[in-house]
Amino acid sequence: MLTLRVSPFLALRIGLLIPLLVLVGCAGLGKTLEPPRINLSNVQFQESKALETVLQIELRVFNTNDIPIKVKGLDCDLELNGKRFATGVSSVDKEIPAFGTTTVPVTLYSSVVDLFRGIIGLQKKEKLKFGVSGRLHLEGGFLIPSTYPFRAEEELALEGFDKRK
Repeated sequence: MLTLRVSPFLALRIGLLIPLLVLVGCAGLGKTLEPPRINLSNVQFQESKALETVLQIELRVFNTNDIPIKVKGLDCDLELNGKRFATGVSSVDKEIPAFGTTTVPVTLYSSVVDLFRGIIGLQKKEKLKFGVSGRLHLEGGFLIPSTYPFRAEEELALEGFDKRK
């Protein structure tokens, strides 16, 4: 039979080291990742087909954390004056540094029905309201959620534009 002898001094060191490691590990668990902030940065019409319109938008993603985050993709809907206008997904492979920002391009698709529904009544409006909502997909880990829902809104004043045309 094999017996292991441990000196009392070594046992004391191990006895003090284990609780210290547990405390340090638990302190790291208390930190949570702040959700990234997202703003609509740009909207461009790409092309219009018989039954579909293609748009390109850019979303600015802000990382307000002290660690980098890696974006894998996102899915979103674009609203125009409160009505769903277009939808799309984007596969992304970008790392946003701690306290950094990046833009993420997304191609959106809108049916002709959604297009007309979005532009009906624009001549009566004083402001054009854009809304974008969806989910940002991150490379997750033990403490990092893999999906964050988001919503951002922007307004564009239509004053100065000739609404009769």
